[in-house]
Amino acid sequence: MTTVKLLDDAEAEAIPAVKAVFDDIRAVRKSDFVNNFWRGLANDPALLKRTWEGLKAVMMAEGSLDPLVREMIYIAVSTANGCTYCVHSHTAAARAKGMTDAQHGELLAVIGLAGQTNHLVTAMQIPVDPEFDVGRR
Repeated sequence: MTTVKLLDDAEAEAIPAVKAVFDDIRAVRKSDFVNNFWRGLANDPALLKRTWEGLKAVMMAEGSLDPLVREMIYIAVSTANGCTYCVHSHTAAARAKGMTDAQHGELLAVIGLAGQTNHLVTAMQIPVDPEFDVGRR
């Protein structure tokens, strides 16, 4: 159950700052769909705008990581953070950007292995090898 109201389209249209962000989401994504995350954030128009602008700056800007890789990283971080919503949302986005079942399977294998080895090294409190300390180079 949500802890905030999810603004419907009529409610969003009545708040100019929210309408502007929703219009931009639709234009950038070339879709009429505005998902529940944005509808929840719309309760705070400044937070909605700030978050959308941040997402565009990181996930949609030109850079050395292609959009599919960015989505796959987002899936991995969302898994580590236990965010079911984000895992589903970004898995759908990754599939829309061409992620295959084989790539998804490999991603899950990496996430599982990283989780296991992270927990083991944390439990054993293994010191970082000097060769891995890039700040000392």
